[in-house]
Amino acid sequence: MQVRYILSLLLFSGAAANAQQKSIAGFKGDATVTQQQLETRFDQQISGAHIGETIRELSAKPHHLGSSGGKAVAESVLAKFKSYGWDTHLVTYQVLFPTPKTRVLELTGPTTYKALLKEPALKEDATSGQDGQLPTYNAWSADGNVTAELVYVNFGLPEDYEWLERAGIDVKGKIVIARYGHSWRGTKPKVAQEHGAVGCIIYSDPAQDGYVQGDVYPQGAYKNEYGVQRGSIMDMVIYPGDPLTPGTGATQNAKRLERSEAANLLKIPVLPISYHDAQPLLAALTGPVAPAAWRGGLAITYHVGPGTGKVHLEVSFDWQLRPAYDVIAEIKGAQFPDQWIIRGNHHDAWVNGANDPISGLASELEEAKAIGELVKGGYKPARTLVYCAWDGEEPGLIGSTEWVEDHADELQKKAVAYINTDSNGRGFLFAGGSHALEPMMGEIAKDVIDPQTHASLFERKRALSAVSATSTKGKKDAMQQQDMKLEALGSGSDYSSFLQHLGIPSLNLGFGGEDEGGEYHSIYDSYDDYTRFKDPGFVYGAVLSQTAGRAVLRLADAPALPFDYRSLQKTISTYIDELQTLTAEMRESTKTNNTLLTTQQYSLAENKQEKLKLPALEEEVPYIDFSPLQNALSALDKATQQQPVNNQALYQAEQQLLVKDGLPRRSWYKHTIYAPGFYTGYGVKTIPGVREAIEQRNWKEAQTQIGIVAEAINRLAVYLAAAK
Repeated sequence: MQVRYILSLLLFSGAAANAQQKSIAGFKGDATVTQQQLETRFDQQISGAHIGETIRELSAKPHHLGSSGGKAVAESVLAKFKSYGWDTHLVTYQVLFPTPKTRVLELTGPTTYKALLKEPALKEDATSGQDGQLPTYNAWSADGNVTAELVYVNFGLPEDYEWLERAGIDVKGKIVIARYGHSWRGTKPKVAQEHGAVGCIIYSDPAQDGYVQGDVYPQGAYKNEYGVQRGSIMDMVIYPGDPLTPGTGATQNAKRLERSEAANLLKIPVLPISYHDAQPLLAALTGPVAPAAWRGGLAITYHVGPGTGKVHLEVSFDWQLRPAYDVIAEIKGAQFPDQWIIRGNHHDAWVNGANDPISGLASELEEAKAIGELVKGGYKPARTLVYCAWDGEEPGLIGSTEWVEDHADELQKKAVAYINTDSNGRGFLFAGGSHALEPMMGEIAKDVIDPQTHASLFERKRALSAVSATSTKGKKDAMQQQDMKLEALGSGSDYSSFLQHLGIPSLNLGFGGEDEGGEYHSIYDSYDDYTRFKDPGFVYGAVLSQTAGRAVLRLADAPALPFDYRSLQKTISTYIDELQTLTAEMRESTKTNNTLLTTQQYSLAENKQEKLKLPALEEEVPYIDFSPLQNALSALDKATQQQPVNNQALYQAEQQLLVKDGLPRRSWYKHTIYAPGFYTGYGVKTIPGVREAIEQRNWKEAQTQIGIVAEAINRLAVYLAAAK
């Protein structure tokens, strides 16, 4: 009752203030009224029913990169853009994309088991039995044929291997089995390879993705025992896109590396499996019982291994170049044709992809249809609109990265912003991106209405934050929140090359939180699943169009672009505070743990039957000099007190945050503010160069990275000050 009361209070308390809000960042006077009228007409062209028809049509058949279905979807999207009045063309790149030739996984003793490696068709899912489906596999696994003992490594993260070392278990020369979760999938084989494993199996445990969470498909939304998560394991932190053409568009005549030279490809065989196939393997393990935090939802005692038997893993791939089809649609700007607002969503899927990516693509196409109708009625965007449907996102952000690399110099001159979507479902607005765009997105979130509660998107998301907070202070702080915060972006979708390679301000938008399920990257990501469990009625598809469409239209027409670098300055300040807190906590923790060791506390408290080695004494944490960052932040604070009036200076400012010194564009990991963490992949480690050096106790490198970040922030401060 209390939760419902808080939700109701939060959802409706701001309704009157929201109704009176009339200002739009970047617009003044009559221009504000004109923009509001334009957005009203835009909304009138958005149809949830039509979005649903688009999802049904484009997810009717499997359409992965390089397939006939993929080409058919690209051509259908091309035709739709043209019918909406956009100047549209197809851009083709030739990219490496391996598909499986051999997949074998078997337990050789003392009991034997041969893995099914197949998801069955279901009568409740009309497309689940189609021809043309990619088998269950991890793209960019190495070819390999290995037989070895098996070791269970929990989620396969560095801290899991630390526990194994204490338990006296070495994975060198062994095959490891890790469960999905707690990191991007590519982290698991990468860390396994670093520890000397000769193969890696990744499975979906029902504790995270199955019957522990709820009823399984088709009765419910969650992963059934045969479901498998396909996916890329490319090391995209090194670089995304075609592995053979880093930094260069993969055109027909592009210079290509030998595959052995591609630094973002792993060297060991990797295979994903279902929990049906995982259970016999895990049940065969002996050795220590896994720690409590390592135990999943299967009806077995989880042992770490190895067992008395061995596992045979064999995979091979065709390693062919295949065409990637990017669809590029354009409406030329009437006043500033050389300033581009770019909007994108990928069109390729692992199988049918009704949710990922077609739900987001259908909303993008609905925006394009609505804008086309506005243009027919006399509307002329001030800036050029470029709408894109990317190929090859699933294997490694390939289509978007190749297009960005192919047009890099032009994009850094002309691209005002890139707005991305991907999958979409029922629930709350999730928005990440360049923090200078926070005020604009906050206004949009307060303008657009949630279809279930009839409160604004902002009010509903604030209510979620308040109810979900774990402390009284957190609840109070959330209830008082007046401004929207954008999440930092990692490497999860097609915004990556725009933001991390070129410093182009970017947004990533979508809805979710009430659409959980287990269909991700399986044959069950289908229209039947989507209409039952993801967005029944397609109402959040329409709301996504309204939200992303407003961002496009406001950036296209604002006389003064709505960038506010005070928001970025405040965000960087929190990042620096986090780094200082992290270092202080590590210092205190190290001191305490070393005291526990030297006073024999660990030895007295340990369970002697577990036979764990004691932790090692750790080097004390020194005091790191954060003053270069603090001084740079102070300079940025002064520079942002007065906004630049030059629009080009506003949208090109974030390029100052890219690492200079002649590093290639593909060195995106060295981007100093927005970047994925080395061991988190899709997850974000803010200012990752500094954070990871601290976590790895490399104090000299931490100080070096602090200097790099400070230099970038100072560059931005000087740039903004000069732009006034």
